[in-house]
Amino acid sequence: MMQEKIMSDLKEAMKAGNADKVGLLRMLNSALKNKAIEKGKDAQLTADDEMQVLLREAKKRKESIEAFMTGGRADLADKEKVELAIIEGYLPKQMSREEAAALVEKILAGVADKSNTGLVMKAVMAEMKGKADGKMVSELVKEKLG
Repeated sequence: MMQEKIMSDLKEAMKAGNADKVGLLRMLNSALKNKAIEKGKDAQLTADDEMQVLLREAKKRKESIEAFMTGGRADLADKEKVELAIIEGYLPKQMSREEAAALVEKILAGVADKSNTGLVMKAVMAEMKGKADGKMVSELVKEKLG
């Protein structure tokens, strides 16, 4: 499970004295524990639950990077980029735009009702399971449908 890997990496980071990584890994561990609490008493997180938490945290970092760059705070954006790189180390390899476009084409061929973008997005994102950025997939779907 991902949580054990994060705890193991946290111990290593603590031994190495890497304060930034320790802080991030503690935050990730806390987010995973909060998700387990949210699911209910004695609930175990599935791999999909863990993936959702990590993807949400990665998305937060991407949004922060954009905001900091817009605000002219490259120093803070750099810190967020480092955190994003650490989080991405726990995520599956991301698809390239070309790979995602091919998968969108394949899925669109099997969808009967192409007028509902939301349903198409749901089918596409379920198939990709965190292997592609949602914003990029949304652009590809709109491009193919529009």
